[in-house]
Amino acid sequence: MPRVPTSRVRAAIAAAFLVQGLVFVTLTTRLPQFSDRWDLDEVELSLILLAIVLLAGVGSVLAERVAARRDSATMLRAGLLLVALAVPVFSAAPSVLVLVGGLVLYGLGVGIVDATTNMQGVALEHRVDRPLLPSFHGAWTLGGVLGAAGTLVAAEAPLPAVGLLGLAPLAVAFLPYAARDHGPADGPEVEVPWRPLWLVGAGLVLFYSVDTAAASWGPTYLDRTLDSPERLVALATFPYLLASGLVRLAGDHLVAGLGPVKVLRAGAVVAFVALALVVFAPSWQVAVAGFTLLGAGVAVIAPLSFSAAARIAAGDDAGDADPAARHARVDAVIARFNQFNYAGALIGSVLTGLVGAGSLRVGFAVPMVLVLAMLPLARAFAPAPRALGTRAPAAPPAPR
Repeated sequence: MPRVPTSRVRAAIAAAFLVQGLVFVTLTTRLPQFSDRWDLDEVELSLILLAIVLLAGVGSVLAERVAARRDSATMLRAGLLLVALAVPVFSAAPSVLVLVGGLVLYGLGVGIVDATTNMQGVALEHRVDRPLLPSFHGAWTLGGVLGAAGTLVAAEAPLPAVGLLGLAPLAVAFLPYAARDHGPADGPEVEVPWRPLWLVGAGLVLFYSVDTAAASWGPTYLDRTLDSPERLVALATFPYLLASGLVRLAGDHLVAGLGPVKVLRAGAVVAFVALALVVFAPSWQVAVAGFTLLGAGVAVIAPLSFSAAARIAAGDDAGDADPAARHARVDAVIARFNQFNYAGALIGSVLTGLVGAGSLRVGFAVPMVLVLAMLPLARAFAPAPRALGTRAPAAPPAPR
């Protein structure tokens, strides 16, 4: 079977990222509506978010377990179909039991899609030997912008109507994703150096602690703490995503020109200032400005984390390793590395809500302090001599 052209594969992967962002942000900007529908306070909402995060972690572990025997394209399609089923179930749930069932399916699907979209992204990045993940994550952000815009435009739409969103993952589930170039791995796998993975993983935790806090609690913060008009609460998310998306779409060239260390350190300083604006905001307008600046500051942490993890997983001897084993190892490591995503989400969504149960100003102070740890951690993202884009001409490309 002939290989699908790279341009079509790239468009398919970008579409999967976009749909994941569209669904997630649409639902998080509707959290105040879900909260009102089921009469949930901050603590109860935090527990629901905790359950989703834990289930997403289970979905990511499942993707890791399957990675050695099935390619990520198959698992990505399965995850998208789970999300497509889950969204209308919990959006139109007539009872708490149905709501919980839908959220279980959604959590598992999100975890699988999170892991496999990044597997697909690093596979194509290695195939073309240049940075692609910043723009792929930019597609996720573009989907989020569309989701937030949809909430702004249709703020009064009833929750059951949100179930139509399930058509989006269904529409992209069978696009031509990157198929595995080699069969299942046989024999022992090369040992993965976990110490550098822990360092870049800490960066991913920091990102998601900030990002999930903004996405999960930003609209509620504007609504309950700063008394913004209810129809405008999505402004906590919309400009954040817009700024983040613009930086990510330019991120491939930005990182190639300046290097990841300088970009990450500058972003950490910007993010700290932005969160200070949010925490001490005298009005909802100032908080919106803070969320906007925050999106630009943290934009490329996640894609650079996954790129660095894939490089470390491939190993310095990538040209000599068995292609199938190396490919399976990279997929498995990316799925396991994705667990850092959920550790950050626990801090961002759950801890922010619990610490901020009395005042979300205090809750947002948590990521404000944590983001400064990106300053020393940035060094771990420096590429090795044979990293992406500097590979010797005679070395064969990474698989897929």
